Amino acid sequence: MAHIVIIGAGIGGMSAAYEMKAALGAQHRVTVIGDGARFSFTPSNPWVAVGWREPKDIQVEVGPALARHGIEFVDAPATAIHAQDNRVVVQDGREFTYDYLVITTGPRLAFDEVPGLGPHGGHTQSVCTTPHALGAWAAYQEFLKQPGPVVIGAAQGASCFGPAYEFAMILDADLRRRKLRDRVPMTFVTSEPYIGHMGLGGVGDSKGLLESELRQRHIRWITNARVLEVERGKMRVEELDARGQPLQQHELPFAYSMVIPAFTGVDAVRGVEGLVNPRGFVQIDAHQRNPKFPNVFAAGVCVAIPPVEPTPVPTGAPKTGFMIESMVSTLVANIKAEIEGRAASAEATWNAVCLADMGDTGAAFVALPQIPPRNVTWAKVGKWVHLAKVAFEKYFMAKMRSGTSEPIYEKYLMKALGIERIKPGTGAG
Repeated sequence: MAHIVIIGAGIGGMSAAYEMKAALGAQHRVTVIGDGARFSFTPSNPWVAVGWREPKDIQVEVGPALARHGIEFVDAPATAIHAQDNRVVVQDGREFTYDYLVITTGPRLAFDEVPGLGPHGGHTQSVCTTPHALGAWAAYQEFLKQPGPVVIGAAQGASCFGPAYEFAMILDADLRRRKLRDRVPMTFVTSEPYIGHMGLGGVGDSKGLLESELRQRHIRWITNARVLEVERGKMRVEELDARGQPLQQHELPFAYSMVIPAFTGVDAVRGVEGLVNPRGFVQIDAHQRNPKFPNVFAAGVCVAIPPVEPTPVPTGAPKTGFMIESMVSTLVANIKAEIEGRAASAEATWNAVCLADMGDTGAAFVALPQIPPRNVTWAKVGKWVHLAKVAFEKYFMAKMRSGTSEPIYEKYLMKALGIERIKPGTGAG
């Protein structure tokens, strides 16, 4: 009997647990180590932050859901990985040995890299976790009593730009519904070299498309921006030119702000030589497997993907929910193959498909593969994207509650978009 330990109970971890158990059956043991008793559907956090969703709408109790499928759950975060002797230590001191380890922890949120950033001891809000989004909603309700300037954006080193764009436009839509938009100047601050770069080098006409959307909503922007520090009600931002040289400094007043921080690997994996890169992201090959420790696999935001291209202000490559499903299916297939005595051969498609809600409409971005040159690249705007985002939320929550293991990404979404499944020629670094 093989024991597969999965660290992380988010989108990647829960999907991996269900797919792994379905693939391996009762004769093999699957254990999930999680930080918190509830799964949260992270893409819906911007809606929580404006009161369009409540946490209960996008959360599932992890333990009972996994137990129904014979999967063990440990409600204590991992604190150390001893990859050389196949052990994981959790916060309460317990140790778990494994035959295969799957790392799906998500990121550590590096608010500490910018003075004054973040909701814990800082002055900006976050939608990176559901508790953060709930705090952002509480702050937003106070803001509505006395509206003023708003600053939304993504700090240097960020690799998740979609939620920043989403939240800016969702906030705009909500303020218009409340007849308060005329009292709220809005500024979008981003480390991207241009609007619509998305950490992907642009997708189709994403630059023109998103610039147009921001103009229509009277949201001004600052690109190539490095957030220097945040004080209560004031943000200092340095704007660089195309060569990375200081161009201008901005002092932006705000009554409300939400900024996506840079990510790093979580503490449990950082510093494990051969497992992670200098930022703490898990290094993997084309089969989602770590080169030094071949019984360790990883999927999701915690994996190391090199930037698509150098930029004046550092930007990272995003990992979308659809891409994570593809990673999970790949590592499950490879672990199953190895248990059965076959060589791991499955490779993830590494396609980027992003559905970005804009409150009353939305934008869809497709990059196949994620890293240029691409076979398919396009960006489109329409109300259908908002509906598709809602539908994906409902699908994924149903999947988490029921334990359905089949991914929607390759089988349904790509066909619905009229796009052929295309496998890139290279793996991840």
